[in-house]
Amino acid sequence: QVQLVECGGGSALDGGSVRLSCAASGYTYNRNCMAWFRQAPGKERERIALINQFGTTTYADSVTVRFTISRDNAKNTLYLQMNNLLPEDTAMYFCAAKPCANESYIYWGQGTQVTVS
Repeated sequence: QVQLVECGGGSALDGGSVRLSCAASGYTYNRNCMAWFRQAPGKERERIALINQFGTTTYADSVTVRFTISRDNAKNTLYLQMNNLLPEDTAMYFCAAKPCANESYIYWGQGTQVTVS
């Protein structure tokens, strides 16, 4: 059974930092592409960062430079380091995974809330 479990969310001050983790189990983690999505109230879910099986990363314009996605294949864990947080970063954050050849993400975590004020 595939499981993605996020942790590390909470409250942060404007300009502060938060680190999210996503522990994966039940599939071949290091062969999959991983991503972080977020969804703010009243807004559509957006993909903000992704990392492929080789460690190549891509970021949304809204978070580039401030956020860093990384993965530890030995620990089957995905991370999102968020620096210089803004109130508009307030959202539910989700990790997701897919075989890199897939267009759609097929595995999702339950989400963790980040609130910036």
